[in-house]
Amino acid sequence: MSSRADQRVYAEPVPTARLDLFPLRVEHAEEMAGALSDPALHTFIGGTPYSPDGLRARYERLVAGSPDPAVSWCNWVLRLRTRSCLVGTVQATVTEDRTAEIAWVVGTPWQGRGLASEAARGLVAWLGRQSVRTVVAHIHPDHPASAAVAAAAGLTPTDEEQDGETRWRLPLQP
Repeated sequence: MSSRADQRVYAEPVPTARLDLFPLRVEHAEEMAGALSDPALHTFIGGTPYSPDGLRARYERLVAGSPDPAVSWCNWVLRLRTRSCLVGTVQATVTEDRTAEIAWVVGTPWQGRGLASEAARGLVAWLGRQSVRTVVAHIHPDHPASAAVAAAAGLTPTDEEQDGETRWRLPLQP
């Protein structure tokens, strides 16, 4: 069971057709640093790729969870079964009102294969089983690949903007 009496949501393994979404562990940092090492991945989100040590420190914070008991940080790595390698991540921040803000990233060598869309669909389906009411994502208007992932997961763009990004939304439950 992924939710406990405190109403937090906890990441669980999620299988899809070609991927296994595994809850993030600090030990994933070294392999993920390689998978996400292309600076082009930061075109729309800013920053630069993390070193293995930097990513390890980040993963330690993420795995520790949100300091706010009303917020759940759920993070997964994406393992491509046919290659048995990590290719990206998905994440969901679930708030007390059962809204989940999601995001995804797939390493450059594995892009263009529908893996981000597959992972996002799997994540959204899993969130629906966790009594999440609404899923949102923030997509840069100049990033058609990310917009395609959001659309594939069932989200639609809204008229709302935040920090120059369009808010996409999918109601799951009333």
